[in-house]
Amino acid sequence: MIRHFLTLATLLATSLLAAPALAEAPVQQIQATLARPAQMCGRFDQTKQLTGIKKPLQSNGRFCVIAGRGILWQALQPFPNTLRITRDAIQQMQDGRVAMKLDAQQEPVVKMINSVLFSLLAGDLSQLDALFALDGQISNGHWKVALKARQPALARAIGDITLEGGAYVERVLMQEASGDRTDIVFSDIKTGAGAMTAAEGALFD
Repeated sequence: MIRHFLTLATLLATSLLAAPALAEAPVQQIQATLARPAQMCGRFDQTKQLTGIKKPLQSNGRFCVIAGRGILWQALQPFPNTLRITRDAIQQMQDGRVAMKLDAQQEPVVKMINSVLFSLLAGDLSQLDALFALDGQISNGHWKVALKARQPALARAIGDITLEGGAYVERVLMQEASGDRTDIVFSDIKTGAGAMTAAEGALFD
């Protein structure tokens, strides 16, 4: 269960707010292409291929990102599930209440992941450069960047990640050390005050 939460948290940390991490690619070009809104919501469609299982696992739902506050990841299909990621914790929400909490002070891996997340939010490229080897390219407004974790513990937690997009991150591919593969596509992205519903906003309070 804990590994499941950490995997989702990592995907969000490395995809939805990946603009600063792209600075090792053609810096001016990619950062000029990417938008960095204070608030962003949209749809995700996730396909996970597990080693030894022919049929992939598919899920979809909504995500919201608020700079400086955190990320909301709401799976709608096949089963409802809500995760809220803040500076201090990864929380599973049910009926607007915290059902499970992984505290960054108690779980070293959570602390590492949340450190990456908020480094991305703050644009702390020095820390990101220490954690990831980056390789990127851009052509006609579309970019692609590969992130390879430098630290063995982080590599075991998230594997290798490839990001693709234009104004926003549109696709994330993650290849785990176990052979499992996760593909997430983001769409219907909206920004600004109207991007998030009142119910979603309440989950951040």
